[in-house]
Amino acid sequence: MKIGVLGAGRMAEGLVPHWLEAGHEVLIGGRTLAKAQELADRLGARAGTLREAAEFGDVVFLAVLRAGVEPTLHDAGAAEGTLTGKVLIDCTNAIEHERFTVTTAPGASVSEEIARVTGARVAKAFNQVHFDVWRRSALYAGRPLVVPIAGDPDAQAVASQLVRDAGGEPLDAGGLEHAHELEAMAAVIIRLLFAGADPLSAFQLMPGLPS
Repeated sequence: MKIGVLGAGRMAEGLVPHWLEAGHEVLIGGRTLAKAQELADRLGARAGTLREAAEFGDVVFLAVLRAGVEPTLHDAGAAEGTLTGKVLIDCTNAIEHERFTVTTAPGASVSEEIARVTGARVAKAFNQVHFDVWRRSALYAGRPLVVPIAGDPDAQAVASQLVRDAGGEPLDAGGLEHAHELEAMAAVIIRLLFAGADPLSAFQLMPGLPS
């Protein structure tokens, strides 16, 4: 599939090599074209503007900090419909780093906000762990990392494939209304990372194991 990546940061750096190896076409879009080009050249992907990435992708992967979501979607042309109806995978978290709590309203999520603004079919995924988890393709107790996904069914299906391509095991965590719970789970991990925990810290779920 064609994957348009919005953001040329560490999550893109960790995940894009797996998707390229799986045979997907990837175009990395950045607010700074030179930064996107540098990363794309290093990984073997294509580079372009945020709008070009949004228009290129059959699926769009949003990988920016919370503060960058609105300007990124603006520059990607969301208001002009570039993301309407597309599958969008969101890995952002709205966490304040003083008390490590979510900054969205109770029961709300960044992913739901993105769905309302863009008209995209959104899934929350890949937000639970540090980018080093993907860069190292870590195993936990000899098993692939379990990645919970909440969102639109079509977006979940696409996200599940991309999780497998990155060496993980997808887990259905419900509809998009459950995205706020995945963001809250990530707050615990982020707190541990800021306290000096190993970057490979994660919630490792073990669904389907025999008792």
